[in-house]
Amino acid sequence: MAETVVLKVAMSCQGCVGAVNRVLSKMEGVDSFEIELKEQKVTVKGNVKPDAVLQTVSKTGKKTTFWEEETKEPSPAIANATATE
Repeated sequence: MAETVVLKVAMSCQGCVGAVNRVLSKMEGVDSFEIELKEQKVTVKGNVKPDAVLQTVSKTGKKTTFWEEETKEPSPAIANATATE
C-alpha cells in the first residue's frame, strides 16, 4: 500500500540534501521523494514504513523527526491558557 511520509530534517546546505538524496535513492519501496532545503522538509512516497524511512534518513547524521511531531507541540502560551481554564 502506498504511504506518504513527511519528515523534518536538519539540513543546512546542498551537501545535506545530497546525503538525504543518496540514502533515499537506495531505499527499497520508495517511488518518489521531494527534498525542500529551505523548509527542512522531506516528503517520501511509496510502499514504505514510516519508521524505516525515519531510520534510513537518520543514517545521514542529520536530526530527523516526523513532521507531525514538530507541529503538534503546543506553544507555551497555549499550554498556559489551557492549564488555567
